[in-house]
Amino acid sequence: MAVIVVLGALTYALLPTHTRPIAPSQAAAADSALVERGRYLAIAADCGACHTAPGGKPFAGGFAIDSPLGVIYSTNITPDPESGIGKFSLDQFDRAVRHGIDDEGVTLYPAMPYPSYALMSDADIAALYSYFLHGVAPAASTEHANGIPWPLSIRWPVALWRKLFAPSPDAPGFNASRYADPVVARGAYLVQGPGHCGSCHTPRAPTLQEKSLDDSSASYLAGGQEIGGFVATNLRGNIGDGLGNWSKEDIVATLRTARNAQQSVIGAPMSEVVVHSTQNLTEADLQAIAAYLKTLAPTAGDAPKFAANPATAAALAKGHEADRGAELYDDNCAACHHTDGAGSPKALPMIAGNSSVLAQDPNSLIRLVLAGGALPGTTAAPSALGMPGFAWRLSNEEVAQLLTFIRTSWGNQAASVTAGEVARVRGSLDVQTVRNP
Repeated sequence: MAVIVVLGALTYALLPTHTRPIAPSQAAAADSALVERGRYLAIAADCGACHTAPGGKPFAGGFAIDSPLGVIYSTNITPDPESGIGKFSLDQFDRAVRHGIDDEGVTLYPAMPYPSYALMSDADIAALYSYFLHGVAPAASTEHANGIPWPLSIRWPVALWRKLFAPSPDAPGFNASRYADPVVARGAYLVQGPGHCGSCHTPRAPTLQEKSLDDSSASYLAGGQEIGGFVATNLRGNIGDGLGNWSKEDIVATLRTARNAQQSVIGAPMSEVVVHSTQNLTEADLQAIAAYLKTLAPTAGDAPKFAANPATAAALAKGHEADRGAELYDDNCAACHHTDGAGSPKALPMIAGNSSVLAQDPNSLIRLVLAGGALPGTTAAPSALGMPGFAWRLSNEEVAQLLTFIRTSWGNQAASVTAGEVARVRGSLDVQTVRNP
């Protein structure tokens, strides 16, 4: 029976996938307007983030992507005819981008977010194709062997995964009529399609597919994935760990500058999205994204909450430190974030009601305290700001006490942090920067 099941799965996986062709008239040879539209879409889709290696030529691939299976190296998507996509037809390009199938019929690893790109329109795919063939300089490269161990490196199960979990090639595209407001519809398209926000901000099942690809499910953009050591935040309307207390202007400012008047981006993964992608979007598109995100209802259940309470600020202002966590906050944090947890507008984020502070999974906060962090400079906010790490100074127990105080003060209502949780994060850091706990 086991042999029959495996053979059946293998047969199903290896059956060719037929995709609908795009009309050749969609892709003009080198129309400047179409190339420019494609350039903008490549920014919105953040193609350069994965397809440009540090110090490498734009879009020439070779960037190492950590995945649950192992290290995957991005491919060359310049028009180089040998190592890039210079010989791709429009339909071959479309099959790769929207359906995860390369020019030889091999299924791409879903580190390439083709389940999201499947929602992109024919016209936008044609514009991207025009840009990469006529607006990007060709660059030769050497293919890197992926660092995925056997048997996970066997490729046909990836085709099975694609057929089971990615949108069918016959599935309808993005349906703007689901949204009464055309501005919200535009934001939904950008978030669900080219922006592929769900690739990080939607929780995944044990079989690694996103639990939802659009807002038809309450799991969409509910956060929970760990990317580069930082947990992607909840983008739904939760008051505590989501965007419930954020205005549209807060969202736009964060996408434009990695910060708003009260909060900021935490961690390199989202900082890089802002630097390379969202800060370069038009004001209209940023407003559309914000309008769409504000339509998402909060997740159900016992989520962290916030209800402003002045008791903590009053006690600290009088020098009353109720426990060791309060002492540690006064000694290490209050100079910048102040005894009222309010920080400094657009520079030092507030702690009271901060959605990252209130995240159900505290790993990002633990990593920030241990290793520190950096806020990138952007065109609209060029000053780069930083926070020092305290791994050299605080033990696991002290970090746990400090963060438990922070997550339960000023009206914050989130779970305590344990020394064991801190130890696990500390173990993933560079041991040379870490004090013996």
